Amino acid sequence: MDANKAEKLSLRRAVGLVGGVSLVAGTMIGSGIFMSPQFVLRNVGSPGASLVIWTLCAGVAMLGALSYAELGTVVRESGGDFVYILRIHGRAPAFLAAFNFCLLGKPSSVAAMGLAFAEYIVAPFYDGCPPPPLVVKCVAAACILVVSAANVLNVRLAMSIQVVFLAAKVAALAVIAIGGLVLLEQGSTGSFQDAFAGTHLGLNAIGMSFYQGLWSYGGWSNINCVTEELKRPEVNLPRAVMIAVPMVTVIYLLVNVSYLAAMTPHELMSSRAVAVTWGNKVLGSWGWLMSIAAALSAFGSLNGTFFSAGRICFVAAREGHMPDILAMAHVHRLTPSPALIFTTALALVVLIPGDFQSIVSYFSFTAWIFYGTTVSGLLYLKIKKPELHRPYKVPIVIPILLLIFAVFLVLAPIVDQPRIEYLYVILFILSGVLIYIPFVHYRLCPGVLDKLTVFLQLFLEVPIVIPILLLIFAVFLVLAPTVDQPQIEYLYVILFILSGVLIYIPFVHYRLCILTKPKFSI
Repeated sequence: MDANKAEKLSLRRAVGLVGGVSLVAGTMIGSGIFMSPQFVLRNVGSPGASLVIWTLCAGVAMLGALSYAELGTVVRESGGDFVYILRIHGRAPAFLAAFNFCLLGKPSSVAAMGLAFAEYIVAPFYDGCPPPPLVVKCVAAACILVVSAANVLNVRLAMSIQVVFLAAKVAALAVIAIGGLVLLEQGSTGSFQDAFAGTHLGLNAIGMSFYQGLWSYGGWSNINCVTEELKRPEVNLPRAVMIAVPMVTVIYLLVNVSYLAAMTPHELMSSRAVAVTWGNKVLGSWGWLMSIAAALSAFGSLNGTFFSAGRICFVAAREGHMPDILAMAHVHRLTPSPALIFTTALALVVLIPGDFQSIVSYFSFTAWIFYGTTVSGLLYLKIKKPELHRPYKVPIVIPILLLIFAVFLVLAPIVDQPRIEYLYVILFILSGVLIYIPFVHYRLCPGVLDKLTVFLQLFLEVPIVIPILLLIFAVFLVLAPTVDQPQIEYLYVILFILSGVLIYIPFVHYRLCILTKPKFSI
């Protein structure tokens, strides 16, 4: 072992096959199946086309999971796309991947899942009207902080949450699927008559539908982010994805059929919470249970996404692409707590101005740029380095098809309906070059970063994780109303607080015009 590898910190292998399946399936089954069906149907315009999109998305997820399984058995390091791009394409492209995933991609994913949880958990309290956006965002922020605390405290606790919530969400989706089969048996087939009427065939419509559908299947690559914590990765990694992805596919198709059996296409498209609408129509007074089930599902998916997001920051920092403090683990709990707290703070920043649909669209756009880059690396290894030891191999046609699809998903929305937001996203990714050249390639300003690292090491050594998260939440509560819905009253309050300085300086600090106490007593 060389000196560089000897210095690298690795986390303990604590994830078995059951944990791996729970991480993949538990992250895939989350907010998407409860939030995305109406968006998919709205984009493609017909029930038949929406079911075709869901089926194709399942195929894409399976192709991606199998391709990443081979990569994970060749490059047995945590970090997912970042570490694969680093080992195959080099440091500069890898930094752009880390820059995107750590600062935008994963925090956006966490924020979107937090919003999905909040939408469903508050829905029963606002029957018949949409909940206030500020209430939804505050509940989402509280959910993100709870998940963050669980992941910071203990790996086993985080994985236990994943397993328990996977069982709960599969049970809830089984209720929806069985209810749909009963409705079909009773003749509720109106949505499937002339199922392809009104289908939208534009590239942008199809591309945006795939974005929403693939968001629901997102999580198929999460296990590659924790390869170093997986027991026997050469065996358990391929097994986990081959168990999880087909299971999720069957559940998703049955649930979508159930939605269409219970609701007309118009009802489905106009619903803000599809599972709640389904529950109200099918379960009657017990419909509120679907709101709880959907919220718990989003919570479990959020936990899995958070688990993998922290590992990407951890590995990127370990390779010198992020500040050193993010490459450190808690000395007693053996969790990458600095990276997890960093992801928490960024997710709350994204949460303030964001909404679910826009977050998903722009996250998917950026994610597939790097998925395509990673898959091109797999093709390179297959062609140029066939001698590498591969415990698991896929036919070369699988990564070729996945690469073609990744190119389509990146180009389709731009070509069919170009929007300035896509240019902003691309400029954000390329702006990473301005950080990479001075701070990563030439290692400028190391003194400042070293002092900051030492300070944060001492700060995080104290058992104050919960107060830190509460402080982040307090900052969020202060900033969210002023950014989301700015009002002049907030300015008046701030000016009133600051006006205290005008009293403090003359009358307290300089002690001017102080009335003297009487020098006699009665």
